[in-house]
Amino acid sequence: MPDDARATAISVDQFIPAPPARVWSSLTEPDLLARWWAPGDIRPVVGHRFHLLMPGRGPVPCEVLEVEPYERLVYTFNGTWTLTWSLVAEGKGTRLLLEHSGFDLDDPGDLSAFDRMGRGWRSTVLPRLAALAAQPA
Repeated sequence: MPDDARATAISVDQFIPAPPARVWSSLTEPDLLARWWAPGDIRPVVGHRFHLLMPGRGPVPCEVLEVEPYERLVYTFNGTWTLTWSLVAEGKGTRLLLEHSGFDLDDPGDLSAFDRMGRGWRSTVLPRLAALAAQPA
């Protein structure tokens, strides 16, 4: 792939054996979010500014940009990145699609984060979300 065609977003597709309402709660309720990713004062309200307390980084500023309950949640992360969470009902579960965009691959810090975070989302973070959402209520 030519350098100029390299993706600048991380896309992850995770099936979760739980209905969209359970997945939505895991994304938008602070106590549940803290159990699979990071503590924070998230609320699914457009314009809500919040922080996620990331290990080794401290509080990361975020702002909610879009909310479609049980279907789509979009917020900024650290001022330059955007996390787009899309939920699609599939059988008895939910197809969760995450796009983590806004990387500046000319910036060494962003390039390093881009290279690390794809693996982290796929192999650690989203599987923890799936396990939490699939637990009996």
